Amino acid sequence: MDQNDSKIARNLTDLLMNDWKNIFLSDLGKAYFDSLGDQLIERVNSEKVFPPLASVFQAFNLCSFEDTQVVLIGQDPYHGPGQAHGLCFSVPNGIALPPSLKNIKKELHQDLDVWMNHESGDLTHWAKQGVLMLNTILTVSEDKPGSHAHLGWQQLTSFALDKLNTEKEHLVFLLWGAHAQKLASSIDRNKHLLLEAAHPSPLSANRGGWFGNHHFSKTNEYLLAHDKKPIQWL
Repeated sequence: MDQNDSKIARNLTDLLMNDWKNIFLSDLGKAYFDSLGDQLIERVNSEKVFPPLASVFQAFNLCSFEDTQVVLIGQDPYHGPGQAHGLCFSVPNGIALPPSLKNIKKELHQDLDVWMNHESGDLTHWAKQGVLMLNTILTVSEDKPGSHAHLGWQQLTSFALDKLNTEKEHLVFLLWGAHAQKLASSIDRNKHLLLEAAHPSPLSANRGGWFGNHHFSKTNEYLLAHDKKPIQWL
């Protein structure tokens, strides 16, 4: 690990750029981030860690607490080189589309009769419109899915979800797959819309329960019904 990575890991809160920073620091405290940074340093010293540390909080930085309208839950980042950039299911431009993302695009086409850019898997434009694209675990070691499950990321992401659930109204929670659906019991269905479906990965999608879920159109119908701006999914 170079000096820059070490500095980033030791000063994680410097990577938070909006209202989430004060929210997290006021409740989780600096000691939590210091401990997490120390653990990340250990991992980066011995393994390749994704996404780049500077992008770890990209989901929060592109979608402030105030602007959040939709919450899309993933598990942990893609674990191949160049894939993860801080947004669940998304990959940077120029990176081949993972199978799950291909199926997301297929469902979008079936639902709204539109095609996203075939070659680009970058969903940054969703995040900038108020879609919090949040993995429950924010880092991973190369080729080792779930390898950072015990670093403490879930404390932060669970806190963020609880804050959204209790302090905001009329959010849409997209829960795709068993991991995301475990969070359903902690979300107030009287205040928010929960949309659940099978995971878009080929193994799950081909068993049924993914294609035909119409989550994109249902999300926009709900937002419009509550005087909110719909998401331009293209």
